[in-house]
Amino acid sequence: MFEGVLLQDQALATLRGQVADIISGTVFVFLGLTACGIAAMRRRSGGRILMWLGIWSALYGARPLLDSLAVLGLLPHWVQVILPYLDTVNSYFILVVASLAFLDLTIGKMRFFIQAVICVGLAIGLGGIGFFIFTGSKYKLIPYNYLLVTCLLLVLTTVVAVPRLARKFLLIPDRGVLAVGMLVFGMEALYTNLARPLGYQTPQILGSLGFAVLLSSFGYVALQMVFASERRLLSIEKELAIAREIQTSILPSGSPETKNLRITAAYHPMTEVAGDFYEFVPIDPYRVGVLIADVSGHGVPAALIAAMIKVAVQSVVPCAHDPREVLRGLNRILSGQPRDQFVTAAYLWLDTENRRALYSAAGHPPLLRWREGKLERIESNGLVFGVTSAPEYPVCEMHINAGDRFLLYTDGVIEPENARGDAFGDHRLEQVIRDNQSRPSSELVDQLLSAIRQWQPASTVQQDDITIIVIDVV
Repeated sequence: MFEGVLLQDQALATLRGQVADIISGTVFVFLGLTACGIAAMRRRSGGRILMWLGIWSALYGARPLLDSLAVLGLLPHWVQVILPYLDTVNSYFILVVASLAFLDLTIGKMRFFIQAVICVGLAIGLGGIGFFIFTGSKYKLIPYNYLLVTCLLLVLTTVVAVPRLARKFLLIPDRGVLAVGMLVFGMEALYTNLARPLGYQTPQILGSLGFAVLLSSFGYVALQMVFASERRLLSIEKELAIAREIQTSILPSGSPETKNLRITAAYHPMTEVAGDFYEFVPIDPYRVGVLIADVSGHGVPAALIAAMIKVAVQSVVPCAHDPREVLRGLNRILSGQPRDQFVTAAYLWLDTENRRALYSAAGHPPLLRWREGKLERIESNGLVFGVTSAPEYPVCEMHINAGDRFLLYTDGVIEPENARGDAFGDHRLEQVIRDNQSRPSSELVDQLLSAIRQWQPASTVQQDDITIIVIDVV
């Protein structure tokens, strides 16, 4: 009876001694998991720093929490068996996780320094785990780990505390808050890491309080960076939406009213703004020019050059009847574009009164013509724009008949790949045209777009801008 009471008193005494560690460990694990959850929801806006901060907090809290529960005998047997291994991994690799959290705050030489600390920390950690597995010694390399922690804390605290160094090496918007957290945690950690090798024991609660101060200041800075990143993203998205509206406004609002022609155009950009462009140059009810162009690359740079083409077209309207001069004129105007941005183009002049068509291109996919049950590839190509100041653009002259169908397109039509990596290609494009030769031009365009979508895996996003122009002679 007496022994039972004594054991119960000892258990209660042990529990009272472990309460602080259990509470602090639980809080840090909970905060860590919360931070990781927030990071998962905000992946687009700087959530990585929150993820590393969360893992750091969870690892810091897990160690005293598991130790306390093990002492009280509250853990399953299999967890207690692997606990020494978990403790060893935690002891060595918490430095690496902490360094990864700080990495996103730094630039320049400071970033390279932290990357070096991560590499050295990984090497020490792997070596320490290896010693434990083969010799049973958990802390064989831990003095080197403490030395690395001390060096990192000294450097980080100095950089954060000195305004000139902080402006040079840190990306944080509010240095003061982090400086306070770093100084408090740094003093506690330096004391602990210097005391342990000398055989002095420090209260666990002291370390928990120091880490709580650092965690709060770091979390404040991390959230500031996340919110600033979100504001930038919202601003960029708003600007892209405006750019899309502007680009849409420079494209033709409809097909020109030309006698004996039925024209259908489809324009599907890969992103908010695109490098594809097309334009109609109607001269009178019987004559019209059709231009299609494709700027290399995607996004805003390509869209800006596409807008330049819109302006350039106005200067070549007087020679709209001559494809050679149209392309030469566009080449002259675009010759100042960046050298890594190439532009291909094709121009088709149609004169329904005289039943005559002229065609020329600058490095563009061929014009396709359906006539009397036969599909022809018409290539009359010169150099892409911007290569030379005086290129030659050969012109192909054709007689046009009722029932003829012309198709102009950009390479986004033939380049999409299926799951095996096979491109949609010219053969499938031509097959869709043959299979739908009796359909109106609008239905042919729909069928072609549908075939391209079916060719690509459902999970694959569009890989290039797509523009198609179908012209029927009626």
